[in-house]
Amino acid sequence: MKKSRVEITPKAANIVTQMIAQHGELIFHQSGGCCDGSSPMLLPKDDFYLDESDILLNIIASIPFYMNIDQYHYWKHTHLTVDIIEGRGSSFSVEIPLGLRFIIHSRLLTEEENTYFNNLEKATLGID
Repeated sequence: MKKSRVEITPKAANIVTQMIAQHGELIFHQSGGCCDGSSPMLLPKDDFYLDESDILLNIIASIPFYMNIDQYHYWKHTHLTVDIIEGRGSSFSVEIPLGLRFIIHSRLLTEEENTYFNNLEKATLGID
């Protein structure tokens, strides 16, 4: 089974599918504390500027999931699951008008996952 740092619940994936149909190409970006705390934001691809400080953690529900490298250092020991709940967030995320918001559930990586991702980072990102 392929290891992943980020996954998505079926309920959240369903909303993503609806948002793709409505807005076209989208990205997830894990907020670094601005706006709505540290909620994942689902944004039109062309409305968000990605640069070399943003890293791709996974593709979930056909959407790339990015996080700023500085934020990543705080979260690197966790597995993230994107979910959706009722409630209004205060971000620019495209699901907000539906009265919904994406949230993150996190857990610590297992020892096996931690070793796997540490080795992967060294090989691909040069991160220790």
